[in-house]
Amino acid sequence: MNFRATGIISSRLLSLLALLAGLNCHSVFAKTPVIDIEIKDHLFHPSEIVIPANTKVKLVINNLDPTPEEFESYELNREKVINGSRKAVIFIGPLSPGEYPFFGEFYPKTAQGKVIVE
Repeated sequence: MNFRATGIISSRLLSLLALLAGLNCHSVFAKTPVIDIEIKDHLFHPSEIVIPANTKVKLVINNLDPTPEEFESYELNREKVINGSRKAVIFIGPLSPGEYPFFGEFYPKTAQGKVIVE
C-alpha cells in the first residue's frame, strides 16, 4: 500500500469515527425543554405544567415574593429552597406518564401544583 492509499483510508476512517461520535453524542446536544414557573403571593404560576414523557426538563423557578419558599415534591424526589426575589433551576425527568404533585413547604395550603407527564 502506498502513502496515497494510506492517506485515503485514514481520511475515511476519521470521517467514519466523527460520524459515529456525532450520532452517539446527539442526545447530549439535544436541547432540554425549559419551563418557567413563578411564585407570587405564595402561589405557583402556572400551577400545572405539562411535559413529554421520557424527557429531561429544566424548571426555572422565579420567586417574586420577598420571602423564601421551598419547592418540594416527594414524587419527583426534589426539594429546593428558593430565597425571596431569586431564581432556582431544578431538573426533572425523564418521567413516565402520570401526575406528579409539588408544593411550597413554607406555604403548603396555597402553594400547590403538579407536573402532568404525557
